Amino acid sequence: MAEFTMPSLGADMDEGTLVEWLVGPGDPVRRGDPVAVVETAKSTIEVECFESGAMGRQLVEPGTTVPVGTPLALIDSAAGPGEEEAGGPREEPRVPPAPERAAPATAAGAAPARTPVASGAPEHGPVEAGPLIRRLAEQSGVDPGSVHGSGPAGRVTRADIERAAAATASRPARVRATPRARRLAAELGIGLSEVTGTGRDAAVRARDVSGAASRQAAAHPPQRRTPAAVPASHPPGEQAPGMRQAIARLMARANRDIPHYYLSTTVDLAAATDWLHDHNRRAPLPERLLPAALLLRAAAVAAREVPELNGFWADDRFTPGEGVHLGVAVSLRGGGLAAPVLHRADTLGPPALMSALKDLVTRARTGRLRGSEVSGATLTVTNLGDQGVETVFGVVHPPQVALVGFGRVVDRPWAVGGLLGVRPVVTVTLSADHRATDGAVGARYLSAVDRLLQKPEKL
Repeated sequence: MAEFTMPSLGADMDEGTLVEWLVGPGDPVRRGDPVAVVETAKSTIEVECFESGAMGRQLVEPGTTVPVGTPLALIDSAAGPGEEEAGGPREEPRVPPAPERAAPATAAGAAPARTPVASGAPEHGPVEAGPLIRRLAEQSGVDPGSVHGSGPAGRVTRADIERAAAATASRPARVRATPRARRLAAELGIGLSEVTGTGRDAAVRARDVSGAASRQAAAHPPQRRTPAAVPASHPPGEQAPGMRQAIARLMARANRDIPHYYLSTTVDLAAATDWLHDHNRRAPLPERLLPAALLLRAAAVAAREVPELNGFWADDRFTPGEGVHLGVAVSLRGGGLAAPVLHRADTLGPPALMSALKDLVTRARTGRLRGSEVSGATLTVTNLGDQGVETVFGVVHPPQVALVGFGRVVDRPWAVGGLLGVRPVVTVTLSADHRATDGAVGARYLSAVDRLLQKPEKL
């Protein structure tokens, strides 16, 4: 058994609130699967499992706030991943039954020893079923406790579940839903079949039930629920209570502990703009690019060329990042900021960066980010050009050592080859930690960004 603990989703996170379990005890899980929803002071995040196996005992109830590192559940890694990962259907789960041992001599008529139940699998009377079989039963709308097992010692097999499902095929299919969603639906009187699920495999989540209840209340004002029946959670995308205080604490720490220095340069974007226009004329509408794609690509490649700005300051020394992971500052609709991460951004071309950026921004504003998407940034980029800002000097996000800012692309008089004309330009700024680097390193980075943007076809 391995422990699944409350993760640290940022340098300023000391504790988190478990909002919802996305899987139940005995359900198979794979490394990277979202298994829980955690609320921090700044956002609500889907937290992934760190290894494959079966969900064991859940130690923390939804609604509980615990410190970072607190065990939330046990993972039975010996149970193996789900059957979907095995490459096709099988008659038996991948979890092999425990080998039978010779039973000790017993008095005549004594009952034979029973086959042990797989870890985490509850017993249903005399019937035994492993976690994968119980998941198949849930998907098929079959109660394993009502199925006669044909396996050794009465163990329920896949064939037993399929026969039971075929016998009840005329019944409505059981709606997939998380345990908390089922409890909440029962409390609010919402039929799960009327709710559109947004979870894995279209499973209904607590957020979906809350949304359905809100729509019903709006449609029928006299039947609105009392405040006590409303879940204690803020709507997705809106500023969570305490978010501004959390941001304030982090920024105060950054200004107190980090000796900042600031640099800026103005970059001619004529070549980049011409390349973008040519690309977008030939590309289908969903594949067209915004200037942000080239700016992020240049920021990432420059960080690879100047690694002194790509990493962390901790224990009074600089540690370079393993890869370039760009944190992108995103303003939330209800106020506040999130900084989802574009992992290994220097390996992504402009189209891939544009696609990943759109996806992250959309999910950041709807509260559907995962834990791996909000941690591990080695350098943060903020772009306020769409807000009309021409120059932005940001605050370094500890323990990072630099933040890059891009302003609005504007037309300015510009001399090229001794001739004055009007060119599109952008102001690029760098805020950096003077403990890790100095102005010479920062200037080298900004020069690299400028040089890269003059050759957009090579980005």
